[in-house]
Amino acid sequence: MAIGDPRFFARSGPHPLATVAEAACGTAPGTGLLLTGVAPLQAAGPNEVSFLDNRRYASALEATSAGAVIVHPNMLERVPAGVVPIVTTEPYAGWARVAALFYPAPPLRSGVHPTAIVAESAWVDPSAEVGPFALVEAGAEVGARCRIGPYAAIGESVVIGPDCRIGAHASLSHALLGARVYVYPGARIGQEGFGFAATASGFLSVPHLGRVVLGDDVEVGANSTIDRGSTGDTMIGAGSRLDNLVQIGHNVRLGRCCVVVAQVGIAGSTVLEDFVQVGGQAAIAGHIRIGQGAKIGAQAGVMSDVPCGVALVGSPAQPRQEFFRQVAVLKRMARPRP
Repeated sequence: MAIGDPRFFARSGPHPLATVAEAACGTAPGTGLLLTGVAPLQAAGPNEVSFLDNRRYASALEATSAGAVIVHPNMLERVPAGVVPIVTTEPYAGWARVAALFYPAPPLRSGVHPTAIVAESAWVDPSAEVGPFALVEAGAEVGARCRIGPYAAIGESVVIGPDCRIGAHASLSHALLGARVYVYPGARIGQEGFGFAATASGFLSVPHLGRVVLGDDVEVGANSTIDRGSTGDTMIGAGSRLDNLVQIGHNVRLGRCCVVVAQVGIAGSTVLEDFVQVGGQAAIAGHIRIGQGAKIGAQAGVMSDVPCGVALVGSPAQPRQEFFRQVAVLKRMARPRP
């Protein structure tokens, strides 16, 4: 099946092989091949480029009819005759760049839509695009080449750096965004966190006086929520990626290039150091520290500090080797006796 439905994705090209190889940060033999698009190995035709990043699909590489394939040097001998190899040590990254070459982001339509509301004291760079029914409140700043989607709400004094994208129906308050931040549709950033004092007459909400600070190149998935800090700031480090439906509590701090997968909840004042990975539906308690490079498995329950580089699974979370050793023992115990 063809990829890149033209109803939704505008394609550029055709591009010469040399241009495609340069985009992939790879090398290729000099030929006059023109490439018209990208496709998976099984479906690619003689004028399309594909890639292989997983050795398990080597058989698909050997049978492909693609015109060119992005491959690692150690897979070069598996490329069939007549298929041009584009050789790089990072074939998946090369594929990402080549796909973006053929399917670039749609161009900005700079200006403010007639139905949008922009406060007089707000500042919107002339190169930015503000979509239908969007709201930019007093004192807010929208940087160069930003795209603000339909019905998005940018609260008072929010600062959005250059080249950011704010999806439809997203809302931002009490937030400072760096450059190239992508907030997907429906995300909520900067609202009060879940903090209250229990009194004899009921619950008393605690004012949240902090902010949300998103570093450069952060992505926040659709319908995710990031609460602002109560006394300090909630901070998401540069390059970190949050999947859809992620909950980040007040005062949480993520380091650089963390990955948080869908339906994860991180309770207040917890710190994730650089390069931490958290699998889907994991739950992390508040006021703990996850060390640099740690990996938290899907559905894990983390209730205490985690050392650097450790891989945890299960609930309560424990080292992966211990968890699977226990599973193996339980399986042996559960086997019916002869």
